Amino acid sequence: MAVDRARIEAAVLELLAAIGEDVSRPGLESTPRRVAESYSEYFAGLGVDPLDHLRDTIPVGPATGELVLVRDLAFRSVCEHHLLPFVGRAHLAYLPGDRVVGLGRLPAVVDTLAARPQVQERLTEEIAEALQAGLAPRGILVVLDAVHGCVTTRGPRQADSSTVTMASRGELSDPVHRAEIMALIGSGLTCSGLPGSGLIGAGQ
Repeated sequence: MAVDRARIEAAVLELLAAIGEDVSRPGLESTPRRVAESYSEYFAGLGVDPLDHLRDTIPVGPATGELVLVRDLAFRSVCEHHLLPFVGRAHLAYLPGDRVVGLGRLPAVVDTLAARPQVQERLTEEIAEALQAGLAPRGILVVLDAVHGCVTTRGPRQADSSTVTMASRGELSDPVHRAEIMALIGSGLTCSGLPGSGLIGAGQ
């Protein structure tokens, strides 16, 4: 679903006038167009089904027992409360059932769900729900670590803070398994004690 750029440009002009700016001054001539272009990118996920990225799965027969972990996926989204950006890293882990998906499809799911007005807590849950619906794995863990413009640049102005959210499903809801994956995310070590024998995928 394409955003209505003309309406965005008109709204930006009104916003600039509302804060007391001279909308005709040279420095602001292209601002409405630039904002409309950026909003087309920021909100490109509206109306897009994240499950479209998980259609072409790869059968693996009986449960492999292996953990799939993709770390440090950069993402950006826009907080729906103040329309300020938040940026960070996503870490996705799942224990496959009878199918897996190409690793490049996982960041596409994150990007689609992040490219809409969001709150980090909901985004984390939506990623987990998409992976559950698209892959039917035995377990899921999604961890997002992000810095929010509404915290760093306004109000409390806590420039060094970040927010971590988690969503888990199935076998990876177990606190012991969750803790080991968190250690893997932070240290880069290989898997030892999780169900199965090792690590299928790690890195970007």
